[in-house]
Amino acid sequence: MSGGLSSPQNCLNRQQLLTAIRQLEQLLKAHETRFAEGIHNMKSRLAELHNSVSKVAPDSAPVSCPALNAPSDGRKFGSKYLVDHEVHFTCNAGFRLEGLSSVVCLPNGTWTGEQPHCRDISACASQPCHNGGTCIEEVNQYRCICPPGRSGGHCEHQAQTGTLQRTNASGPAFSREPRCSQVERVQLCSCEEGFHLSRDVCQDVDECELFAQERHLRLCMHTCVNTPGSYSCTCPSGYQIMADGKSCEDIDECVSPHVCPQATTCINTSGGFQCVSPECPKGSGNVSYVKTSPFQCERNPCPMDSRPCHHMPKTISFHYLALPSNLKTPITLFRMATVSAPGRIRPTSLRFGIVGGSSRGQFVTQRSDRQTVELILIQPLEGPQTLEVDVDMSEYHQRAFLAKHVSKVTIFVSPYDF
Repeated sequence: MSGGLSSPQNCLNRQQLLTAIRQLEQLLKAHETRFAEGIHNMKSRLAELHNSVSKVAPDSAPVSCPALNAPSDGRKFGSKYLVDHEVHFTCNAGFRLEGLSSVVCLPNGTWTGEQPHCRDISACASQPCHNGGTCIEEVNQYRCICPPGRSGGHCEHQAQTGTLQRTNASGPAFSREPRCSQVERVQLCSCEEGFHLSRDVCQDVDECELFAQERHLRLCMHTCVNTPGSYSCTCPSGYQIMADGKSCEDIDECVSPHVCPQATTCINTSGGFQCVSPECPKGSGNVSYVKTSPFQCERNPCPMDSRPCHHMPKTISFHYLALPSNLKTPITLFRMATVSAPGRIRPTSLRFGIVGGSSRGQFVTQRSDRQTVELILIQPLEGPQTLEVDVDMSEYHQRAFLAKHVSKVTIFVSPYDF
């Protein structure tokens, strides 16, 4: 008969089938042995690694510098004293900072300079000489030169030299009649402080014109206005005169409520203010951003297979600076650092540079340490103008790209050099 049964010649006999089964069992046993050996070796290596790590001394405490206090008659900005952190100092109105305005904590636990102190801008700033007396600066003190008819350390006493003629109040504002007295048949005449005798008339001394060419004896920070017998200083709009009567201080308009419309932030600038509202880039394709703070945008998670998305900036931050004209260079304006978060791979190298904005060679970037980039101004800027600089920082771990971060820096340059 012929039909559905296979030919006996194509089937294994019982002995051949048992042999094949034994071969498969031996093969599986050999794989099982090698797998067990691999697991054993892995456990041994992990145990060795655990022992070696346990023998290493625990992480040392982060290096910090000694605490700093605000100088007398001044203020301190910055409360962190770890390595690479900065502390800044300023003085109150009427005082001058002697020493460094900023210090940085070094890896050896010391600051880059001594703590500064504040000193009176002028011993004469409080106008200690009365009744038209002239204040003269001396070492750690002052001296009053009194006009005729006055005496005392502050010209507070009436001198006993006879009755002086009164100033002719009806005369022109910038001229006076001299004050004369008779001494042994000789008439001696003198003028009030701020006037000089010319042809029997006391003429006003134009201090503004007199000191106009003396750069190191600059009377006023901004504008000098001559007045009868003296002068006064004025400041441009957006500034106020300081206690010394000569210096100009910026008015912070942003301390007043409702300066800017809702959904915008007030940025104080030299002599004014700006209302800003930075926006995140509009999404396209797999890339989209969300605003996590008024000045920072973060990219939403990318699909695993979207390489273009992963190479777009992970964070975009916005920064605003106000600078005077003709600032002495080079000077560090901005620092950008990578952040090591728990569970995040720490980058082993950084690449950075200026990738955009309206600057034209006025800035460079340089690394200040392994994790920090500095934006440095290398050319003085003339105001008024607004510049934008985009600083790019890319993180790599063993040559593998991790993430990119962009800081968009906007700089408002004042038309004045203060």
